[in-house]
Amino acid sequence: MDASSRIGRRTLLAVGGALPLAACVGGGGTSGSDPTGSGSGRLSYGDDPSQWAQRQVPEGPSRGTVVVIHGGFWRARYGADLGEPLAQDLTARGWTTLNVEYRRVGNGGGFPQTFDDVHAALELVQGPGPVVTLGHSAGGHLAAWAAGRLRTGEWTGQVEVTHVISQAGVLDLTAAYRAGLGSGAVHDLLGVGPEDPRYDLVDPRRQVPLEVPLWAVHAPDDGQVPISQSVDYVAAATAAGGDAELAEVTGGHFDLIDVDSAAWTRIVQILDGISPA
Repeated sequence: MDASSRIGRRTLLAVGGALPLAACVGGGGTSGSDPTGSGSGRLSYGDDPSQWAQRQVPEGPSRGTVVVIHGGFWRARYGADLGEPLAQDLTARGWTTLNVEYRRVGNGGGFPQTFDDVHAALELVQGPGPVVTLGHSAGGHLAAWAAGRLRTGEWTGQVEVTHVISQAGVLDLTAAYRAGLGSGAVHDLLGVGPEDPRYDLVDPRRQVPLEVPLWAVHAPDDGQVPISQSVDYVAAATAAGGDAELAEVTGGHFDLIDVDSAAWTRIVQILDGISPA
């Protein structure tokens, strides 16, 4: 991806004023280069056009799987193309990647559809090694939620997340609702305020501590999602006995999805610690 492409994408996201880069498995199948679903190709997990994930498998042994979940304040105008450069870079570094698309607000998403979709996509993960959810902005929320989803009793499955990397994630839906982040994006996603019990099912801040490590990667100059979302989450998680770490980076909100940035280098370092190259 050249510099002009990166600038164009950032400009689009900034003008839009939203974040960039979330019953269970529906009837579906696989498509693309690998009809068995064991290699690279696009995999379907339902009948809706947004219910798919792109799997890429590295040459040689896999270090594990990174599930890439894009952001966009959970809204339909942003899609999985935001996660594709990240998935390509990580596959080249030896990871199996699953770049997830899902129904968003405006194309059939919301509660519970968005969550059902991310859960169903996770159930496509195959192979040995760690299962890392990596999500940006609203995708960071979904990445953290996914690690605790099986504890709620609302979603059942076989694939457990082993590590979470939240890239400027919305980790406290209650605070985000009250602050009106994304012009009311949390209300648009859930349809209710923080007093509703569904927040207990989907708000990462209410689910601390997770049973797996979480890294909250965030820049102090983030103009879309305040770093307080990560700072406060990490403080609450560690106070509750969880394994959570704040990783401050530079570059505002969007360097986190720029594979040529120092912020992305920090994320790669975290992944190297999880499963060395």
